[in-house]
Amino acid sequence: MVPLLEEDMSMGLKSDLSEFWLNLSTDQEAAHPMVPKEMRLKLTPWNSAMSTAREATATYAANMGYDILRLHGTKASGTFDGEDVNGTAYFQKVSVQAPSVPWYWGVLHLDDGSYIDWFLPHLSFTVTARDNRPWKRRDFGHIGLSQGGLFHDGKHRRSEKFTHVTVEKVGSDRSEGKHGHSPGAPLPKFNIKMWNGRTVIELTVQAIERAHWTFNQPTRGGLTSHLTYNEYPLQLDKLRIIDEHGIRKETDYEWARGNAEHSWGLLH
Repeated sequence: MVPLLEEDMSMGLKSDLSEFWLNLSTDQEAAHPMVPKEMRLKLTPWNSAMSTAREATATYAANMGYDILRLHGTKASGTFDGEDVNGTAYFQKVSVQAPSVPWYWGVLHLDDGSYIDWFLPHLSFTVTARDNRPWKRRDFGHIGLSQGGLFHDGKHRRSEKFTHVTVEKVGSDRSEGKHGHSPGAPLPKFNIKMWNGRTVIELTVQAIERAHWTFNQPTRGGLTSHLTYNEYPLQLDKLRIIDEHGIRKETDYEWARGNAEHSWGLLH
Protein backbone atom coordinates (compact mmCIF):
# COMPACT_ATOMS: atom_id res chain seq x y z
CA MET A 1 0.00 0.00 0.00
CA VAL A 2 1.35 3.44 -1.00
CA PRO A 3 -0.10 6.47 0.87
CA LEU A 4 -1.46 9.20 -1.43
CA LEU A 5 -1.01 11.90 1.22
CA GLU A 6 2.05 13.14 3.06
CA GLU A 7 0.68 11.63 6.26
CA ASP A 8 0.30 7.87 6.49
CA MET A 9 -3.44 7.50 7.17
CA SER A 10 -3.84 3.81 6.43
CA MET A 11 -5.26 0.55 7.68
CA GLY A 12 -4.58 -2.88 6.26
CA LEU A 13 -3.96 -6.58 6.77
CA LYS A 14 -0.55 -8.10 6.23
CA SER A 15 -0.33 -10.64 3.40
CA ASP A 16 0.51 -13.44 5.86
CA LEU A 17 -2.66 -12.56 7.88
CA SER A 18 -0.57 -12.13 11.04
CA GLU A 19 -1.74 -8.62 11.94
CA PHE A 20 -3.71 -5.52 11.01
CA TRP A 21 -2.05 -2.13 11.12
CA LEU A 22 -3.64 1.25 11.75
CA ASN A 23 -1.85 4.58 11.25
CA LEU A 24 -3.55 7.89 12.07
CA SER A 25 -2.64 11.56 12.35
CA THR A 26 -4.72 14.20 14.12
CA ASP A 27 -6.21 17.04 12.06
CA GLN A 28 -5.16 20.56 12.99
CA GLU A 29 -8.80 21.38 13.74
CA ALA A 30 -8.91 18.54 16.28
CA ALA A 31 -5.58 19.34 17.94
CA HIS A 32 -5.69 19.18 21.75
CA PRO A 33 -2.95 18.77 24.39
CA MET A 34 -4.51 15.47 25.48
CA VAL A 35 -4.86 14.06 21.95
CA PRO A 36 -1.85 12.33 20.30
CA LYS A 37 -0.68 13.85 17.03
CA GLU A 38 0.35 10.46 15.60
CA MET A 39 -0.96 6.98 16.36
CA ARG A 40 0.65 3.79 15.10
CA LEU A 41 -1.07 0.55 16.11
CA LYS A 42 -0.99 -3.13 15.23
CA LEU A 43 -3.73 -5.64 16.04
CA THR A 44 -2.68 -9.26 16.61
CA PRO A 45 -4.66 -12.42 17.51
CA TRP A 46 -5.69 -12.92 21.14
CA ASN A 47 -7.40 -16.33 21.20
CA SER A 48 -9.42 -18.39 18.75
CA ALA A 49 -12.87 -17.43 20.05
CA MET A 50 -12.06 -13.72 20.11
CA SER A 51 -9.91 -13.36 17.00
CA THR A 52 -11.74 -15.48 14.41
CA ALA A 53 -13.51 -13.30 11.82
CA ARG A 54 -17.27 -13.81 12.01
CA GLU A 55 -20.01 -12.62 9.68
CA ALA A 56 -23.61 -11.87 10.57
CA THR A 57 -26.18 -10.95 7.95
CA ALA A 58 -29.93 -10.51 7.67
CA THR A 59 -32.19 -9.61 4.76
CA TYR A 60 -35.71 -8.28 5.20
CA ALA A 61 -38.39 -7.14 2.74
CA ALA A 62 -37.37 -5.21 -0.39
CA ASN A 63 -33.78 -6.41 -0.07
CA MET A 64 -33.28 -4.35 3.07
CA GLY A 65 -30.94 -5.64 5.77
CA TYR A 66 -27.41 -5.53 7.11
CA ASP A 67 -24.08 -7.32 6.91
CA ILE A 68 -21.43 -7.27 9.66
CA LEU A 69 -17.91 -8.72 9.62
CA ARG A 70 -16.12 -8.51 12.96
CA LEU A 71 -13.33 -9.63 15.23
CA HIS A 72 -14.57 -9.76 18.82
CA GLY A 73 -11.14 -9.06 20.24
CA THR A 74 -7.45 -8.68 19.44
CA LYS A 75 -4.33 -7.60 21.25
CA ALA A 76 -3.32 -4.04 20.39
CA SER A 77 0.13 -2.48 20.66
CA GLY A 78 1.96 0.46 19.17
CA THR A 79 2.87 4.07 19.87
CA PHE A 80 1.14 7.38 20.54
CA ASP A 81 3.58 10.15 19.64
CA GLY A 82 6.41 7.64 20.05
CA GLU A 83 5.28 6.43 23.48
CA ASP A 84 4.60 2.68 23.76
CA VAL A 85 0.98 1.67 24.43
CA ASN A 86 -0.70 -1.72 24.87
CA GLY A 87 -4.31 -2.80 25.13
CA THR A 88 -7.08 -4.65 23.30
CA ALA A 89 -9.19 -3.85 20.25
CA TYR A 90 -12.54 -4.70 18.66
CA PHE A 91 -12.90 -4.49 14.89
CA GLN A 92 -16.00 -4.49 12.70
CA LYS A 93 -17.10 -3.56 9.20
CA VAL A 94 -20.81 -2.81 8.83
CA SER A 95 -22.97 -2.37 5.73
CA VAL A 96 -26.61 -1.34 6.23
CA GLN A 97 -29.41 -1.06 3.68
CA ALA A 98 -32.36 -0.36 5.95
CA PRO A 99 -33.84 2.41 8.12
CA SER A 100 -31.66 2.85 11.23
CA VAL A 101 -33.76 2.63 14.40
CA PRO A 102 -32.37 3.43 17.89
CA TRP A 103 -30.17 0.81 19.49
CA TYR A 104 -28.14 -0.09 22.56
CA TRP A 105 -24.91 -2.03 22.02
CA GLY A 106 -21.87 -2.69 24.16
CA VAL A 107 -18.79 -4.86 24.54
CA LEU A 108 -16.44 -5.81 27.37
CA HIS A 109 -12.99 -7.43 27.25
CA LEU A 110 -11.81 -9.16 30.44
CA ASP A 111 -8.21 -9.96 31.33
CA ASP A 112 -8.65 -13.77 31.16
CA GLY A 113 -9.63 -13.59 27.47
CA SER A 114 -13.39 -13.43 28.09
CA TYR A 115 -15.74 -11.34 25.97
CA ILE A 116 -19.26 -10.05 26.64
CA ASP A 117 -21.52 -8.12 24.28
CA TRP A 118 -25.17 -7.05 24.14
CA PHE A 119 -27.39 -5.63 21.40
CA LEU A 120 -30.90 -4.23 21.72
CA PRO A 121 -32.44 -2.38 18.75
CA HIS A 122 -35.63 -0.76 19.97
CA LEU A 123 -38.45 1.70 19.49
CA SER A 124 -38.94 4.58 21.92
CA PHE A 125 -40.08 8.18 21.97
CA THR A 126 -36.49 9.17 21.11
CA VAL A 127 -37.19 8.00 17.56
CA THR A 128 -38.64 11.50 17.03
CA ALA A 129 -35.45 13.26 18.20
CA ARG A 130 -34.14 15.93 15.83
CA ASP A 131 -30.83 16.92 17.48
CA ASN A 132 -27.87 15.48 19.40
CA ARG A 133 -28.78 16.96 22.80
CA PRO A 134 -28.69 14.19 25.45
CA TRP A 135 -31.30 13.52 28.15
CA LYS A 136 -34.46 14.63 26.43
CA ARG A 137 -37.66 14.36 28.44
CA ARG A 138 -38.83 11.65 26.06
CA ASP A 139 -35.73 9.56 26.93
CA PHE A 140 -37.48 6.92 29.02
CA GLY A 141 -38.60 3.38 28.30
CA HIS A 142 -38.31 1.41 25.08
CA ILE A 143 -39.76 -1.58 23.25
CA GLY A 144 -37.12 -4.06 22.12
CA LEU A 145 -37.30 -5.16 18.49
CA SER A 146 -34.86 -8.00 19.16
CA GLN A 147 -32.44 -9.05 21.89
CA GLY A 148 -29.00 -10.56 21.59
CA GLY A 149 -25.97 -11.24 23.73
CA LEU A 150 -22.74 -13.24 23.54
CA PHE A 151 -20.27 -14.52 26.13
CA HIS A 152 -16.93 -16.06 25.24
CA ASP A 153 -15.96 -17.62 28.58
CA GLY A 154 -12.17 -17.55 28.79
CA LYS A 155 -12.13 -19.55 32.02
CA HIS A 156 -14.29 -22.48 30.91
CA ARG A 157 -13.44 -22.32 27.18
CA ARG A 158 -16.98 -22.11 25.85
CA SER A 159 -19.20 -19.59 24.06
CA GLU A 160 -22.82 -18.87 24.95
CA LYS A 161 -25.53 -16.92 23.15
CA PHE A 162 -28.35 -15.05 24.87
CA THR A 163 -31.78 -14.17 23.51
CA HIS A 164 -33.02 -12.55 26.73
CA VAL A 165 -31.40 -9.15 27.26
CA THR A 166 -32.50 -6.05 29.17
CA VAL A 167 -30.78 -2.66 29.13
CA GLU A 168 -31.54 0.23 31.49
CA LYS A 169 -29.98 3.66 30.96
CA VAL A 170 -29.74 5.94 34.02
CA GLY A 171 -27.97 9.17 34.89
CA SER A 172 -24.76 9.31 36.91
CA ASP A 173 -22.59 11.73 38.89
CA ARG A 174 -20.16 12.03 35.97
CA SER A 175 -20.77 14.71 33.36
CA GLU A 176 -19.51 15.84 29.97
CA GLY A 177 -16.45 18.08 30.15
CA LYS A 178 -16.07 21.60 28.78
CA HIS A 179 -14.83 20.17 25.48
CA GLY A 180 -18.07 18.22 24.99
CA HIS A 181 -21.12 19.20 22.96
CA SER A 182 -23.24 19.47 26.13
CA PRO A 183 -20.89 20.47 29.00
CA GLY A 184 -22.27 19.47 32.38
CA ALA A 185 -24.80 16.99 30.96
CA PRO A 186 -24.80 13.74 32.99
CA LEU A 187 -23.01 10.79 31.43
CA PRO A 188 -25.08 7.59 31.52
CA LYS A 189 -24.77 4.35 33.40
CA PHE A 190 -26.09 1.16 31.82
CA ASN A 191 -27.56 -1.75 33.77
CA ILE A 192 -27.54 -4.90 31.65
CA LYS A 193 -28.95 -8.36 32.33
CA MET A 194 -28.71 -11.42 30.04
CA TRP A 195 -29.82 -14.98 30.66
CA ASN A 196 -30.22 -18.20 28.67
CA GLY A 197 -31.34 -20.98 31.02
CA ARG A 198 -27.82 -21.93 32.14
CA THR A 199 -25.97 -18.67 32.67
CA VAL A 200 -27.05 -15.28 34.00
CA ILE A 201 -24.90 -12.18 33.49
CA GLU A 202 -25.64 -8.92 35.30
CA LEU A 203 -23.42 -5.88 34.96
CA THR A 204 -23.32 -2.14 35.52
CA VAL A 205 -21.05 0.01 33.38
CA GLN A 206 -20.32 3.72 33.71
CA ALA A 207 -19.68 5.98 30.73
CA ILE A 208 -16.54 8.01 31.37
CA GLU A 209 -16.72 10.14 28.21
CA ARG A 210 -18.96 10.73 25.20
CA ALA A 211 -18.27 11.00 21.48
CA HIS A 212 -21.08 11.36 18.97
CA TRP A 213 -21.82 11.65 15.27
CA THR A 214 -24.88 13.33 13.77
CA PHE A 215 -26.54 12.40 10.47
CA ASN A 216 -29.21 14.51 8.76
CA GLN A 217 -30.48 12.94 5.56
CA PRO A 218 -32.92 14.58 3.11
CA THR A 219 -36.00 12.47 2.54
CA ARG A 220 -39.38 12.83 0.84
CA GLY A 221 -41.42 16.00 0.85
CA GLY A 222 -38.48 18.23 1.68
CA LEU A 223 -38.15 16.67 5.14
CA THR A 224 -34.92 15.58 6.82
CA SER A 225 -34.45 12.42 8.86
CA HIS A 226 -32.02 12.50 11.80
CA LEU A 227 -29.80 10.04 13.68
CA THR A 228 -27.41 10.71 16.57
CA TYR A 229 -24.96 7.89 17.25
CA ASN A 230 -23.11 7.97 20.59
CA GLU A 231 -19.98 6.10 21.72
CA TYR A 232 -19.08 5.76 25.40
CA PRO A 233 -15.81 4.32 26.76
CA LEU A 234 -16.77 2.30 29.82
CA GLN A 235 -15.74 1.68 33.40
CA LEU A 236 -17.01 -1.61 34.87
CA ASP A 237 -18.69 -0.96 38.24
CA LYS A 238 -20.39 -4.32 38.86
CA LEU A 239 -20.30 -7.81 37.31
CA ARG A 240 -22.07 -11.04 38.23
CA ILE A 241 -21.66 -14.19 36.13
CA ILE A 242 -23.82 -16.95 37.59
CA ASP A 243 -23.63 -20.49 36.18
CA GLU A 244 -23.24 -24.11 37.30
CA HIS A 245 -19.70 -23.33 38.48
CA GLY A 246 -20.73 -20.61 40.90
CA ILE A 247 -20.61 -16.81 40.91
CA ARG A 248 -17.92 -14.58 39.44
CA LYS A 249 -17.62 -10.89 40.31
CA GLU A 250 -15.74 -7.85 39.00
CA THR A 251 -13.16 -8.41 41.75
CA ASP A 252 -12.20 -11.74 40.13
CA TYR A 253 -10.67 -9.84 37.19
CA GLU A 254 -7.59 -7.63 37.09
CA TRP A 255 -9.09 -5.35 34.47
CA ALA A 256 -12.03 -4.88 32.13
CA ARG A 257 -12.18 -2.60 29.09
CA GLY A 258 -15.27 -1.75 27.13
CA ASN A 259 -17.31 0.51 24.93
CA ALA A 260 -21.04 1.16 24.56
CA GLU A 261 -23.27 2.68 21.91
CA HIS A 262 -26.66 4.36 22.11
CA SER A 263 -28.48 6.05 19.26
CA TRP A 264 -31.66 8.03 18.80
CA GLY A 265 -33.66 9.34 15.87
CA LEU A 266 -34.67 7.45 12.73
CA LEU A 267 -32.53 7.61 9.61
CA HIS A 268 -34.36 6.61 6.41
